[in-house]
Amino acid sequence: MYRFLLTPRWLGILALALAAATVMVLLGNWQLDRYHGRTAVNERIDAGLRMDPVPLREALPAPIAEPGTAGAPPAQERTFTRVTVSGRYDTDNVVLVRGRTVESRVGFEVVTPLVLADGTAVLVDRGWIPPAPGGAIARPAVPPAPAGEVTVEGRIHASESGDAKVARRDGLLESRRVSVPQLAGELPYPVHGAYLLLDEQTPAADPLFKAVTVGHTNNWQNLGYVVQWWIFAAMTLFGYGWVARREARRLAGVTDDRPRDRAADVPAA
Repeated sequence: MYRFLLTPRWLGILALALAAATVMVLLGNWQLDRYHGRTAVNERIDAGLRMDPVPLREALPAPIAEPGTAGAPPAQERTFTRVTVSGRYDTDNVVLVRGRTVESRVGFEVVTPLVLADGTAVLVDRGWIPPAPGGAIARPAVPPAPAGEVTVEGRIHASESGDAKVARRDGLLESRRVSVPQLAGELPYPVHGAYLLLDEQTPAADPLFKAVTVGHTNNWQNLGYVVQWWIFAAMTLFGYGWVARREARRLAGVTDDRPRDRAADVPAA
């Protein structure tokens, strides 16, 4: 009854259905990997908010290269670890990161190198400030960093990727990304391979700054794609089986026609 499935035409249909289902399963597996990866990121974000700070050196290796270069990036499991470190802000190399959004407003993040006792530095994102009156790109007046020794508590953030051209204008560095390697090239000392999102500071930070929060990744969207692709794969195989069965019944002369009720066709008087 199903010998027709061994014909070249039906073998080709089977191969096509299996190939399509395989691709869909692989796409589902890829989205599952992304789901697990994003879930791990969310868990590290939550853990960083709950944990007590540890010394910087426990979570981020010191840069060992020459001035103007960045050290090794943190281990993945160390991102968003809360750390504490002391040093002096380098107010000659403040970085304005433009086009940043906090509470639905576009403004600037202010990143300032914190120079440590050993001569290395770590970039500290001191927070977000609004633009000057005149528009979202109007350059603001940056609140000065505290002079003297400063103790910082913050969370480790990996260097950002993307367009990260750095320019110096009116005494400030400007960029659209906190790309540690790019910014390190403008600085006269070795720089750690990640930056810190400031949580607390002694002396206290200027009240104009708003803390930069870390949003959770949408891992549930990836899980939805997993289910979607696997359902498509199952539907593809089911569809092949349904079409094959229908063809087998046709070849066997089996129909689904039912006897008609002729009396129902007679119009009422």
